Amino acid sequence: MKASYLTEHGGPEVLQYGELPQPVAGPGEVVVRVKAAALNHLDLWVRGGLPGLKLQFPHVLGGDAAGIVHSIGPGVSDVAEGDEVIVHPGLSCGHCDRCLSGWESLCLDYRILGEHVSGTHAEFAKAPRANIFKKPPSVSWDDAAAFGLVFTTAWQMLHRRASVQPGDTVVVHAAGSGVGSAGVQIAKLLGAKVIATAGNWDKLKLAESLGADRLVDYSTGDWVKEVKKIAPLGADVIFDHLGKDYWDANLRAIRRGGRIVLCGATTGGAAALDLAAVFFRQIQILGSTMGSKGDFPRLLGLLEAGKLRAVVDKAYPLSQASQALSRMSDRLQFGKILLHPGQ
Repeated sequence: MKASYLTEHGGPEVLQYGELPQPVAGPGEVVVRVKAAALNHLDLWVRGGLPGLKLQFPHVLGGDAAGIVHSIGPGVSDVAEGDEVIVHPGLSCGHCDRCLSGWESLCLDYRILGEHVSGTHAEFAKAPRANIFKKPPSVSWDDAAAFGLVFTTAWQMLHRRASVQPGDTVVVHAAGSGVGSAGVQIAKLLGAKVIATAGNWDKLKLAESLGADRLVDYSTGDWVKEVKKIAPLGADVIFDHLGKDYWDANLRAIRRGGRIVLCGATTGGAAALDLAAVFFRQIQILGSTMGSKGDFPRLLGLLEAGKLRAVVDKAYPLSQASQALSRMSDRLQFGKILLHPGQ
């Protein structure tokens, strides 16, 4: 099969395109012919190498995909060859207390497709049956591929972790990113007033089309001052995946007793923390990784009903995966960048 893959960690030059063996479905597994796959910032981190991450090369990037069931392994009886499906990227043991309580991202065996095991940037991808969901007929291949990881992540951040309530003021950073565009929509769905931040007005106007109430361009000055004009006491919730470069400002922008929920650290993870500001102002700092597969059918229902929508920036042929990653690295996109293995 054709695939975009790594044989070592490094920069754009290490990503290769060529032939790899097609995966074979083992017990409880499904092989999907990929119609569309999505990029996530995680792909850049894996390409560059993460502390403690040991891969079996060649390694295929990619956590999200939508496609057609190509083959099923022993023990799989409730999906069939030809079914149109979405691949969910979160892998876990499925039987520990964390998995059974809907917190599989806390499982000691938690892994993500494309990070710990080969993923979806190929003509075929393999996943456990538990990670295969029927694609709603009205949802396009591109929208289905763009939906999984970012909406699962944003739902856990805002609903499960930060417990956003109607009337809360929520700052969503980098609203032009995949997870940011999902965060804007979910915060609105939960009844919040949304302040979207981004680095240019084109991205902010698109965030407004997703439901953002107020817009702040953080490239032009003190974004905290602009947030305080809207919410004088500070935001109730800050939705962040930028990390170090925004940390001090986040502490200034949050109200007393507010919640900062964090799922990534695009600008770096080694941030200084004023502990006195945290405990005196009773700020909650909430980490969040991915989310529960148990929430995914509900999210797919909201997608099918038009209450949530995937945001697709641009699609590339699989052979141009390196260019697609460069677009994401340069933060040029609004929403999700896709790969089409059939091209």
